Amino acid sequence: MSNRKLIFFDIDGTLYNSDKQVPESAKNAVRQLKEDGHIVAIATGRGPFMYDTLRAELGIETYISYNGQHIVFEGEVIYDNPIANGTLEKLSAQAHSNNHPIAFCDEKDLRVSTKEHEHVKAGIGSLKLDFDVSEDKAYFENNDIYQSLLFCSEAEEADYISEYEDVYFLRWHEFCTDVIPRGGSKAEGIKTLLDKMNIDIKDVYAFGDGPNDVEMLELTENSVAMGNGVPEAKAVSKYITGHVDEDGLYEGLKQTGLL
Repeated sequence: MSNRKLIFFDIDGTLYNSDKQVPESAKNAVRQLKEDGHIVAIATGRGPFMYDTLRAELGIETYISYNGQHIVFEGEVIYDNPIANGTLEKLSAQAHSNNHPIAFCDEKDLRVSTKEHEHVKAGIGSLKLDFDVSEDKAYFENNDIYQSLLFCSEAEEADYISEYEDVYFLRWHEFCTDVIPRGGSKAEGIKTLLDKMNIDIKDVYAFGDGPNDVEMLELTENSVAMGNGVPEAKAVSKYITGHVDEDGLYEGLKQTGLL
């Protein structure tokens, strides 16, 4: 169809409400979009194994994981960008010397250096994962790691930032920050997919709420910030919809004219 659109949804705070559930109005909206011939995709900081159930529930086979570091198009991996092993070795040693737990994420699992730490319980617990997290402080040695999680306060994070040129730090929790290959973002992930799919950026819509959504919302002309979003996300978006807990995603799709 000539007016086929590609719609990207963030997960936490966008598809997922405060209880980490997809509201019925959002499920129905996604179903309607697909029936109308549009392509529905996900762009998230989560790893693919963290939203298997969600993808199955919504019938989504195209997704950007780890803020652009692992991209799947119709079930096939088309791009991945792991963190350099030497960087992870240095980061792991520094975190260990500071008594800061660290987690390593690949496409199939998440392993943490110590899972009994209060910061780990708070940070990982907030994701409400449906599996138990395992410990393995050397997991990075034999696996491609697309994102690391460093468990420390914002003040403590400052000691790390100046030490690394090939990664950057993106905080999403009081006690946890993502460590991501420098230059990577959801926006770059969208560009990679557009090249593969031969779709014009004018036909792309993006919905998000967090700091890691800002570049994606800035890139897309048809951008929608959730009412619960951070000010930076709202500042760069064409539309601002209601809170995710109040059918914000559905209302945003109506605002854009997609529904």
